[in-house]
Amino acid sequence: MAMEMTQILLSAQSPDGQIRTVAEENLKQFQEQNLPQFLLSLSFELSNDQKPPESRRLAGIILKNSLDAKDSIRKEELTQRWVSVDPSIKIQIKESLLRTLGSSVPEARHTSSQVIAKVASIEIPRREWQELIGHLLNNMTLQQAPAPLKQATMEALGYVCEEVSPQDLEQDQVNAVLTAVVQGMNQTEHSSEVRLAAVRALYNALDFAQTNFDNEMERNFIMKVVCETAVSKELEIRQAAFECLVSIASMYYEILDPYMQALFTLTANAVREDEEPVALQAVEFWSSICDEEIGLQEEYGRADEGDSSVHSHFIEKALPLLVPMLLETLLKQEEDQDQDDGIWNLSMAGGTCLGLVARTVGDAVVPLVMPFVESNISKSDWRSREAATFAFGSILEGPSLEKLAPLVHAGLDFLLNAMKDQVSHVKDTTAWALGRIFEILHSTSSAYPVITPANLPRIIAVLLESIRDAPNVAEKVCGAIYFLAQGYEDSGANSSVLTPFLGDIISALLSTADRTDTDNSRLRSSAYETLNEIVRASNTSETSNILTHLLHEIMSRLSQTLELQMVSSDDKERQSDLQALLCGVIQVIVQKLSSFDETKPIILQSADQMMFLFLRIFVSHSYTVHEEAMLAIGALAYATGPEFAKYMPEFYKYLEMGLQNFEDYQVCSISVGVVGDICRALDEKVLPFCDGIMSQLLKDLSNSMLHRSVKPPIFSCFGDIALAISEQFEKYVPYALPMLQGAAELCAHLDASDEDMLDYGNQLRRGIFEAYSGILQGFKNSKAELMIPYASHLLQFTEAVFRDKNRDDGVTKAAVAVMGDLADTLGPNTKVLFKGCTFHIDFLGECLQSDDDQLKETATWTQGMIGRVLVS
Repeated sequence: MAMEMTQILLSAQSPDGQIRTVAEENLKQFQEQNLPQFLLSLSFELSNDQKPPESRRLAGIILKNSLDAKDSIRKEELTQRWVSVDPSIKIQIKESLLRTLGSSVPEARHTSSQVIAKVASIEIPRREWQELIGHLLNNMTLQQAPAPLKQATMEALGYVCEEVSPQDLEQDQVNAVLTAVVQGMNQTEHSSEVRLAAVRALYNALDFAQTNFDNEMERNFIMKVVCETAVSKELEIRQAAFECLVSIASMYYEILDPYMQALFTLTANAVREDEEPVALQAVEFWSSICDEEIGLQEEYGRADEGDSSVHSHFIEKALPLLVPMLLETLLKQEEDQDQDDGIWNLSMAGGTCLGLVARTVGDAVVPLVMPFVESNISKSDWRSREAATFAFGSILEGPSLEKLAPLVHAGLDFLLNAMKDQVSHVKDTTAWALGRIFEILHSTSSAYPVITPANLPRIIAVLLESIRDAPNVAEKVCGAIYFLAQGYEDSGANSSVLTPFLGDIISALLSTADRTDTDNSRLRSSAYETLNEIVRASNTSETSNILTHLLHEIMSRLSQTLELQMVSSDDKERQSDLQALLCGVIQVIVQKLSSFDETKPIILQSADQMMFLFLRIFVSHSYTVHEEAMLAIGALAYATGPEFAKYMPEFYKYLEMGLQNFEDYQVCSISVGVVGDICRALDEKVLPFCDGIMSQLLKDLSNSMLHRSVKPPIFSCFGDIALAISEQFEKYVPYALPMLQGAAELCAHLDASDEDMLDYGNQLRRGIFEAYSGILQGFKNSKAELMIPYASHLLQFTEAVFRDKNRDDGVTKAAVAVMGDLADTLGPNTKVLFKGCTFHIDFLGECLQSDDDQLKETATWTQGMIGRVLVS
């Protein structure tokens, strides 16, 4: 089979499609019929230096993909397959992989080191392959071991550290790995390839090194070696060493104090003199220090700028030297960097770090930056003008409004004039800086308003002129208009200051969305998103005519997209993107106009036409569900209320398709949300569709392939359905309630050390409580007795949530509300339960002490409901 395997692997890469298909089918059959032999053959292929590089490369890729996958369910399946392979075959595969580390072919060594780590990630946590670390370390200590073997071994060690968790290695193994890695960085002993692999391995091993960093002698040695490596003659090694320092800054901030003087000198030299990849990492080191100190200040409060025993105030101490160094970087722009938002270079990194410094030290940064701004803002050299503007825009978040307001008042007119600069790059940064001023400092309730009735006309005139500038400048101008409008959004009557300008702004944004002088779709997206914010911030009573006209214009544009001739897949994608933006605008206008009784009729008059357009979009997409159209329909259902019932027979099939689309989970999630909107709109009129909806929701919950984020909204949706159809929900109880109980049990077993899992756990609990609340309220006036068998479990679950300190505010509110609903709906039937579960006294006591008025109100109501039951 060995010769045959080589040929199949080569054929699978043939330019001839027919030969390739046959070979791929052969590989698939071999894998399905005898997985252990298949994996063994691949490992032999990879390890054999006599085989062609092409077959070895593919053998390595397939081997790696047979052990790991991005999808967690698939990954678990592959893990179980490997675990079930005969141990004697696994030993042969692992020996092959270790042998390949000494191959003369670099690619084979590299692939083998990756596959070794994938096997280790499965076996080491199960306390298997315990000899692996020893074997790898042995390679490093062998007399006369060739450099390629040492380099591949270091790479393997690095990948193993990346793949396994710190708790899976014994401390003596960690010590041995770190010793080998640090020795591997030794300049006198090893080739540059080995040293580079060693530095990269150290980067992955830092996670394991807590005990070693706690030991002063070991810590000093590691820091000394890393700092020495950061001035190696090889660029890649210097860059990798600085990457280690960045990681150390965030992982081991609390031990850095003795080294900071040396680290400042090291990073400053790199920023000023080294090549850009190294300089970027040197700036990133200071950004990491800022992130740590901002985190500490948020955790301990800003009263004392954080607990002094933990907070070392490195940025504050370095400020007089750090800020000038960062300001120098701003002058190192690239000629056309304003044309590419994805670009990352030294000036971008320096500006970003300066922004973090401002957030860390607040007012103290201003006197260090403003002389640079004032001396450069008017220079003839465009780099100086752009750097000054970038510096000013970067320090707006962090310092107090009192400190910044006079500077903004003095500089605003200057910035508005700079929108006429001859250099596009300066105008681009100026528009960005104006956007930052409006985003961070503009608020109608501010004691130091930066926008006044006196300067607003000039601001808008400049922005509407500049929106016609080059596409990259126009995009930043859209952002500035967006934040300008946002500052008026929550100001009630004050929104009217925008009213005189509304028609011109809308007209300019629609023209910008229609521009044909750029292939970049970002400008069009920015224009429509800004239009949405203008609608949200508008004063409805004053602008209903303008918004009505806009609604008809957007509907007309949406209709036109359905007439476009689709030639290519790119055309189809462009059409879909434009439809998404237009549906988004319609959704915002519907929400705006339907929130007032005087303007709601405008929506009702256009509802038929809107629904007709949305359904045509579904048809034009080969009957697939379009996310934004679905969201707009949800808003329309909420606006039209019971009138929406007439659209349900035609719309239901698309809603069902959305609920069935578990592969594209965002569509599924949006469809679940729309079910809630429809239930609130239709109440009992939704009943004819409930069997189909509930059946699909229950199927989704049972589907292990559905993304977990969709499950909490499904539970909430049970509550919406029960509220809408009241006692008619009875027939779903035997199916829905066990699902809720099962999910409640799952909450107790989620990994509390994983932040994503904690977040998911809170979403899940909230969804469960919202479901119970809806069902209890739905049964309140009849059939309440159906919930008696579930009451005890619900209270036990609520108590478990009360005792979990990881619950968030949303979960707390939902838990308190459900206790009130339980007492309200079941009345005296819960007396014994509430007498036995006294935790509710402490829970409500905690909530009544809260600063959240809504939570206090809910807790007071719940206290009354439970009190009524206890005295019954």
